[in-house]
Amino acid sequence: MRIYGLKNCDSCRAALRELGAAGHAAVLVDLRETPLSGDLRDRALAQFGAALINRRSTTWKGLDEGARAADPVALLVAYPAVMKRPLIDAGGQLYLGWDAGTKAALLG
Repeated sequence: MRIYGLKNCDSCRAALRELGAAGHAAVLVDLRETPLSGDLRDRALAQFGAALINRRSTTWKGLDEGARAADPVALLVAYPAVMKRPLIDAGGQLYLGWDAGTKAALLG
């Protein structure tokens, strides 16, 4: 299981901790060090659409209107931290965010 996010993100750290405590072998992939592959990015965009862009993030708030109007693929390539976090790949199934729905699906 891979958790795509940032190592200083509270939600990503909580997901990693709780999944580990539940016996899942989860690995955090820091988006600043290893951006999403094109295939994974395209799958996530197809599944989550506009929700993949975190419009409440500090990164988003720092962008000018021109950058904000860019295509989501271009945004994610140029600013990996603008992605909503965490993106969890559990055996090919993708989950976005660390909310009650994701916890129920992964923790049982």
